[in-house]
Amino acid sequence: MEYNLITNIESCYIDVPGIIYYSHIPTAIISLLVGFFVYFNNKSFQSKILLITSFLFSFWVLSSFVTWVSYDSRFIMFAWSVNGMFYSLIGASMLYFSYVFLDKTDISLIKKILFFLLLIPLFLITPTNLNLSSFDSVNCEAIENNAFVMYYYGLGFLFFIWFIGLIFLRYRKSIQSIKKEIFYFGIGGGFFMLLFLISGYVATILDNFFIESYGIFGMTFFMGMLVYMIVRFKSFNIKLIGAQALIVGQFILIASMLTFASSFMNRTLIGITLFITTVMGWNLVRSVKKEIVLKEELEVSNGELSERKDQLQVMADKLAQSNDQLRVLDNAKSEFISIASHQLRTPLTAIKGFISLLLEGSYGEVQEKHKEVLNKIYTSNERLITLVEDLLNISRIESGRMEFKFDTWDLEKICKEVLDTFVLRAKDHHLYLEYKAPETPLPEVTIDGVKVREVISNLVDNAIKYTLDGHGGITLRLQQFEDKARIIISDTGIGIPATELPYLFAKFSRGKDISRLNTGGTGLGLYVGKNMIESNGGRIWAESEGQDRGSKFIIEIPLVQSEELLSRWG
Repeated sequence: MEYNLITNIESCYIDVPGIIYYSHIPTAIISLLVGFFVYFNNKSFQSKILLITSFLFSFWVLSSFVTWVSYDSRFIMFAWSVNGMFYSLIGASMLYFSYVFLDKTDISLIKKILFFLLLIPLFLITPTNLNLSSFDSVNCEAIENNAFVMYYYGLGFLFFIWFIGLIFLRYRKSIQSIKKEIFYFGIGGGFFMLLFLISGYVATILDNFFIESYGIFGMTFFMGMLVYMIVRFKSFNIKLIGAQALIVGQFILIASMLTFASSFMNRTLIGITLFITTVMGWNLVRSVKKEIVLKEELEVSNGELSERKDQLQVMADKLAQSNDQLRVLDNAKSEFISIASHQLRTPLTAIKGFISLLLEGSYGEVQEKHKEVLNKIYTSNERLITLVEDLLNISRIESGRMEFKFDTWDLEKICKEVLDTFVLRAKDHHLYLEYKAPETPLPEVTIDGVKVREVISNLVDNAIKYTLDGHGGITLRLQQFEDKARIIISDTGIGIPATELPYLFAKFSRGKDISRLNTGGTGLGLYVGKNMIESNGGRIWAESEGQDRGSKFIIEIPLVQSEELLSRWG
């Protein structure tokens, strides 16, 4: 067996058509650019196989290009001898890459052995005269062995049919979201393999290797399809902006025109166009990148907001559930207080009645030492009755069962009646009790007079409690302020610190000095009174210049009630 890689030195010269440069150089560059781009952005096994395929194709393009442009028959002969081997290796690597890309894993050992067995004859025959028998110096062409040519073209057809079958099977088995990616891959790879195969085979049959140049464009189409898949489907887990791919493709297409530009003017115009396109494209890509970065940041922010919203919704649901549970417990508490208060009020009222009878002597004369004890019991019992009444009122307020009976009332009469009930008590504490009537009589107002009297009475009672014996007294003033009536209860007592004023009408709220002077208070009276006055369409608040400087409690009631309030309480 003789080897013919180096033949006799011959010189060839042919006029190379521009299409040879245009088909070979840009296509090889595009193939390598895409291969390196994918590899450096994702150094996975599939990207390595793609890069190998790009190299094999570029080697074949180089060998084909040498057969067209070289003057030395030795180079032509060598390049021609490896064409068939690279031709089959391209088909095998395309099939290998298809398996790895679609299955995301390496092929089995059996398939590797099968590939090796199919390709080993090429490596053995390529350097022998079973590949190239001689050189036609007239046409500058190598004389190929038909059997070897049929073998590597046969391998090409086998790999193509194998590729189509693989695409068909994977397409059928894949889920809907993957099918489009497989479809575009099959179109791109199938078109390249078929065009590359048919153009080479037809060129060999017709002995017109100019036809073979058109088959090279199939690789450009395949690489373009891969770039499209990267942009649309994020294939190879790579992010690529469509504008980037478009500008690079435009750059290559314009630059490739230099390969067949014949005049200096044409090259100059193409160069200027290439420069302008590059600058404008670069600016476009930068602006698109900024827009994408902003969009991604917005998506991240939206995702975080959505996550926070979900978290807040979960918290809101939990709070609503807890609130429902608390409402149930609160209702149960109010119901318990209501029942307990009702049960307590009856015996307390009975105790009050019997003690009154004892003090009055209805059951016989009571000794003085026993009267003192009975008076203490009576006072304590009164406190309990007040507490029970306050608890009942709170229960009614919180459950919405507090009833109000509105009618026309004379506020001046109510105020005088309240003061009359405290005259003796004020004298016992050596305090004055003063009433100041309005300058002009006030009209009757529509209120629940019983509830308002109860609140005024509680305020006067508190004023007496928290004013030291013999230190001044209490003034009740009634006056008109705009379209409202004001009832002002002033005292010369211990006063209220500014820090305690905001919490004065809260439930169970009692000041420090208040607790010291009156240990029997519960902190409920003002809370109940505030709710009663507000239910009568008015408001109540307290004023004080500070500790030991007295205090004022002001009740404000509208002279004419709103229709809404009257309709609410019937």
